[in-house]
This record gives sequence, structure tokens and C-alpha cells, in this order.
Amino acid sequence: MDILHRVGIENSAPEKVYDALTTVEGLAGWWTDDVTGDPDVGGVLEFRFPPGGFDMKVLDRRPGERVTWEVVAGPAEWVGTTVDWQLRRDGDYTVVLFEHQGWAEPVEFMHHCSTKWATYLMSLKQLVETGEGAPSPKDVHIAYPD
Repeated sequence: MDILHRVGIENSAPEKVYDALTTVEGLAGWWTDDVTGDPDVGGVLEFRFPPGGFDMKVLDRRPGERVTWEVVAGPAEWVGTTVDWQLRRDGDYTVVLFEHQGWAEPVEFMHHCSTKWATYLMSLKQLVETGEGAPSPKDVHIAYPD
């Protein structure tokens, strides 16, 4: 099972979106402001949120084209899944095709994560288009029972 999203980012080159996905500063600008680690291939990025976090191993980076991570630590449902970002130019837009691949089953947590990924993709769009995103803890909050 996979989570799939598509977003168009206006008036931006794929390289600008790529930078927001491949630098600690870029990631902290749209996803969570608590990011540490090594964003190079083979490195591990550590993302922390108020309720917890996860670590992503960088599997692939192709400037302006693709970024792929593997979840190596975090919630059981996430470990072993991959997060893939494909980028392409389409007129005045950079199109981002997002996939969180390899969920074992469509548990309620997957539905929650799909909604959260969508809000963070809007934050990425906002960051690249305006210079300011809405990373955690300034993100849109949605209820999820513990």
C-alpha cells in the first residue's frame, strides 16, 4: 500500500524544490524545525516532532529530479517503507510526485499520515513559492488519538 500525492509549485525550478528536500535547512523550513543528520546518499536524517519522530536513510539523490529515503527508525508501520520524491518541470511549475511506499496494510495510522503528508506538501509549496513554510510545530494540527 502506498500514499500518493501530487503538487505543483509555481514559478520555481526543480532545483529549488530539490534544495528544500536535500538540505537540513530546507527540510526544517517546511516539515519539522527539528531536523539533524547527514542529507547525502548513505547518510541518515533524523526528524523529530512533539509526539516522536523517525530516521530516514538517504538512498538516492538526483539534482532536480528525485530524492528517495528509507525509514530506518520510527513507528513500526513506517520502518522499512520508502519515501520518494520525483520532480519535473511543467511550464511555470515544478510538479512533485510524492510516494510513501510499502505500507503493510491500510491501518488508520496510514490515513492519518496521508492527511499529514498533504499538509506538509502544502508547506513545501508555500516555502518554495513565498520563502516561508509551516513546519512542525507551526503546522496544521489534525486530531489523532493516542
